[in-house]
Amino acid sequence: MNSDRLVKEIDMGHVLRDLGIDRLPIEQRVTLVQEIWDSIAREVGLLPPTADEKQEIEGRMSEDDASPANVTTWNEIKRDAVERWKK
Repeated sequence: MNSDRLVKEIDMGHVLRDLGIDRLPIEQRVTLVQEIWDSIAREVGLLPPTADEKQEIEGRMSEDDASPANVTTWNEIKRDAVERWKK
């Protein structure tokens, strides 16, 4: 184990004690771990979309179905991005 990893593990133990997490009942600690894991999974796209996200996706798909010709090509997006970066 390298020293950087050891320092990180020690720091996390310190955080657990400072926040009192180590004193929570096991069930609450497990729930906390699940919440942390779910937040990580959401961030990297491992969880299915939430109800709000599904509604947003459905709304965008409906807009696309209603106006399929109203699109922006990749070349237009790229050109606009390059122009913004030049400023």
